[in-house]
Amino acid sequence: MSLRVATDNDTGVAVVTLDRPGRLNAIDLPTAAELSSLWRALRFDDAVRAVVLTGAGGRAFSTGLDRDAVVPQPSSPYSQDDPLIAVGPKSNDLWKPVLAAVAGMACGGAFYLLGECDFVIADETATFFDPHTSYGMVSAYESVLMAQRMPYGEVARMVLMGNAERLGARRAYEVGLVSEVTPAGEALAAAVRCATVVARYPTEGVQGSVRALWAAKEAARERGWAQAPHLITLGNLPDDRQAELFADRERGAPHIR
Repeated sequence: MSLRVATDNDTGVAVVTLDRPGRLNAIDLPTAAELSSLWRALRFDDAVRAVVLTGAGGRAFSTGLDRDAVVPQPSSPYSQDDPLIAVGPKSNDLWKPVLAAVAGMACGGAFYLLGECDFVIADETATFFDPHTSYGMVSAYESVLMAQRMPYGEVARMVLMGNAERLGARRAYEVGLVSEVTPAGEALAAAVRCATVVARYPTEGVQGSVRALWAAKEAARERGWAQAPHLITLGNLPDDRQAELFADRERGAPHIR
């Protein structure tokens, strides 16, 4: 199993941990399936009233899709299957609040998860970046989700700068991606404290509020996602060329702002 779930029945808070630290919590196909199944199962677990999502190991929240994942694609140019399309809680109709606790790197496909969390708490080690363009890939679904969390110019800079630059925790707080920055190692505890408060409130009002907030941006997300498969099909370099760019990626330290 690539996930750990710890539920405190006294508080009603479940902590979900991406548990692949040796792979920087990258999401392979089994992990993607586990996430989808977990969110759907939590809909029926009345003991859980709030959720905290985090990553094991401290080096990364998640680095997105595992580079070793083999994703079969239909031959038709009108179809494109995205392996991370259903890894988030909202995509699985979970309207219980989900908070993210981030330490270390969060990049690329990690935004599928962060984009569907209700708010994000990060410690001072957290960095956020999107490497797609560096490897000749289109950032489509990730960009749409982040454009609903940050100002357009900040998302554009993060996407277009690729591997060369990372958004530090403090800057992420300033632009609204992160709601709180903690000292190193304290993001999870801070997120659990918030989740414990929320879990004490009547669940009907809480879940209704989560659903209303998501409805405010759902139409824009769906419109953006409708374009994503075509843009990816048109814009992504062939796999072998992407692999070359990945192998030749710059080894220098990225700029953190």
